[in-house]
Amino acid sequence: MKIAIDAMGGDHAPKEIVLGSLKAVETFEGLEITLVGDETKIREFLPGENNSIRILHTEEKITSEDEPVKAVRRKKKASLVLMANEVKEEKADACISAGNTGALMSAGLFVIGRIKGIERPALSPTLPTTNGNGFLLLDVGANVDAKPQHLMQYGIMGSIYMEKVRHITKPRVGLLNVGTENGKGNDLTKKAFELLENAPINFIGNVEARDLLEGVADIVVTDGFSGNIALKTIEGTALTLFSMLKEKFMSNTKTKIAAVLAKNELRGLKDELDYSEYGGAALFGLRAPVIKAHGSSNSQAIFSAIQQTIKIVENNVVSKIEEEVKHLPNQGEEQ
Repeated sequence: MKIAIDAMGGDHAPKEIVLGSLKAVETFEGLEITLVGDETKIREFLPGENNSIRILHTEEKITSEDEPVKAVRRKKKASLVLMANEVKEEKADACISAGNTGALMSAGLFVIGRIKGIERPALSPTLPTTNGNGFLLLDVGANVDAKPQHLMQYGIMGSIYMEKVRHITKPRVGLLNVGTENGKGNDLTKKAFELLENAPINFIGNVEARDLLEGVADIVVTDGFSGNIALKTIEGTALTLFSMLKEKFMSNTKTKIAAVLAKNELRGLKDELDYSEYGGAALFGLRAPVIKAHGSSNSQAIFSAIQQTIKIVENNVVSKIEEEVKHLPNQGEEQ
């Protein structure tokens, strides 16, 4: 299996990208990785030659300040664009970047392309739950404006991923809404509810944001605007909670002793709330697997994203989505 990785994307590139890749090729037999980026900087963290790692050199990169669409069209030699080209030219089975999210989505659309019948791809991270299983949330920002049929397609794509990669039988699909009762919500959610009810999935109805981390559903579908807000609220709440705990534990001698005694438990809780442990956010709906790793990914998060990508490729998730979409009524390319 061959995976192309944007070595210059993310807050800790290229060091953590390289270290995560090294761990992956040592762990997974037959894995070949192409690191796309500045060869001089990449080799600083490579201990000699490695037959499983190839470097595609470029000094150009897309930054977080770049306007995504313009950057992809103008910076043809940027590491993220060349990475996507590796997939387009079938030199790689999939690609991963921790860089500019908008640019990755643009490269996915313009370079790799959509699955026929999927109108909009969805950016889909797996978030933690109290039972440790996690849930898939899609979309979290690929499309801030969505139509009912897009949400229905998200439910189908998410179900295939959870069945084939996470091995969950008949995964429960919920529609994020302001209440659990049928008929709740705006025009989008009401129409999406009807489509999801008739889709070939295990649709359980509306779910509320307050129940997400309790594992109310295995897959939660929503538009990218609401999904992005939900994602950042969960992430921000976790960061704030640990900041408040740290402040309380450091307030006096007694609480400092308590912090030492509870150190392992607190570290375990923090790991449970870290969604990067589940891998990256997959861009479902494209003709090949494209994974967005968290911008602050360390080597372990990159390793997790590679592991996730391998499972998506091995389980033929893209081809299974293509096959399922063929059987949907009135499906076609978006006008």
